[in-house]
Amino acid sequence: MNSIIINQAFLEDWETLQTIGKETFSETFSGDNSKEEMDLYLEKSFNKEKLTDELNNSDSFFFIAWEEDNPIGYLKLNAGTAQTELQDKTSLEIERIYVRSSHHGKKVGQLLYDKALNVAKEQKKAYIWLGVWEENLRAVNFYKKNGFVEFDKHIFRLGNEEQTDLMMKKILE
Repeated sequence: MNSIIINQAFLEDWETLQTIGKETFSETFSGDNSKEEMDLYLEKSFNKEKLTDELNNSDSFFFIAWEEDNPIGYLKLNAGTAQTELQDKTSLEIERIYVRSSHHGKKVGQLLYDKALNVAKEQKKAYIWLGVWEENLRAVNFYKKNGFVEFDKHIFRLGNEEQTDLMMKKILE
C-alpha cells in the first residue's frame, strides 16, 4: 500500500469532501437503511451550502486522507459552539471519521483518529467525544479499542428516521 497523507481541507476542497462524504457514508450505511432515507440524508448533509458553511466555521476542522491523488477518507472535528451537542469549551467532538471500504483494515481510520487526538492535545482539550450508531459495531469496537467509554445516548436523524447513537468520550491526560 502506498503511504497515506492527511491534509487539512479548506473551502476549495468542498467538492472532494462532498464526493468522499457521500461515498463513504453510503458504503457504510446503505445496507441498513432505505434508499429514500439515505438520499434525504446525503442531500441535506453534503450539499454545497452546508459544506461551505461548515468549512467557513472557525470551530470546525476537516482533514482528508489521501493515497496518491485519491481521497480515501476524511475526518471532521468540532470545537466550541460548532459541536453538535455538548458545546463544552474543554472538549473536541469527532463528528465524522469515514474511510472508503476498499481501505478498511489498512489503518486509515487509525491515522485519522490519531490526527483528531493530536488536534485535541494541541488545543489543550480535556476530552474528546463522539456519537456512533449503536448498530455500527465495527466503529463502536474501534473507539473502545482507542479508550473511549459510553456516557450517554442521543437520537441521530437519518432522513426522517430516528436512530440511537451511543455517546462516547475519552479523557485526555
